[in-house]
Amino acid sequence: MTELVTETRNGTLWVSFNRPEARNALTFGMYEGLAELCQSVPTDGSVRAVVIKGNGGKAFAAGTDMTQFRAFETAEDARRYEGRIEAVLTAVETCPLPTIAAIHGACTGGGASIAAVCDLRITSGSLKFGFPIARTLGNCLAAANLARLSALMGAGRVREMIFTARLMGAEEALSVGLVSEVLEDEAAVLARAEELAAQVGGMAPLTLRATKEAMRRLQAVQSAEDGDLIEMCYMSADFREGMEAFLGKRKPSWSGT
Repeated sequence: MTELVTETRNGTLWVSFNRPEARNALTFGMYEGLAELCQSVPTDGSVRAVVIKGNGGKAFAAGTDMTQFRAFETAEDARRYEGRIEAVLTAVETCPLPTIAAIHGACTGGGASIAAVCDLRITSGSLKFGFPIARTLGNCLAAANLARLSALMGAGRVREMIFTARLMGAEEALSVGLVSEVLEDEAAVLARAEELAAQVGGMAPLTLRATKEAMRRLQAVQSAEDGDLIEMCYMSADFREGMEAFLGKRKPSWSGT
């Protein structure tokens, strides 16, 4: 099965996460495939917008496939992983075409980060958005990722969501500006995404591109060094415990070490 499915239809590139049996948990190959697609989209007018969605009817994407973390042994593994994720988010963020996240169901961890760097987000009422890492893995978000999320919905809300590991529903997401529309169901989301892609795809491309880049540059000012924090979390006994507890479907026992 192809984990990342693409289709170009009526000037819109549709990109679908396609691991429905795992709620579209993201493999490194899926991350890198998405980055490559965003970096290589044609700007000759043959494609005017990109829609990102999840297959299977249950999730946009439920974060990184945790089995991949079992190979982490050194601090460099942790830094390299967060560096790879940042490169993917930057690729989506700097895609020269407008990007739309069409969300239905779970949108957590890496999936939530990808949705957050899209230009527009619409959802069905089944949305569950967040980063429950304080309850599950015991890792951390990179500083640049936290800065993006804080700019999008406020630092206080980001801190509260991570500290409590709660997931945000559709109506709250609409009220704080995380999403622009809440639709009845998945079919309505996809239909609206098609309409929205056609609408924004008909706007002046350079205006949209300049706006995207200017806002990205403003955001980049807030970035900070975070390598020591990444190492502290990913190299901890708690991270190993969180990963094995999640995969073993049991509650983790945190030690703070």
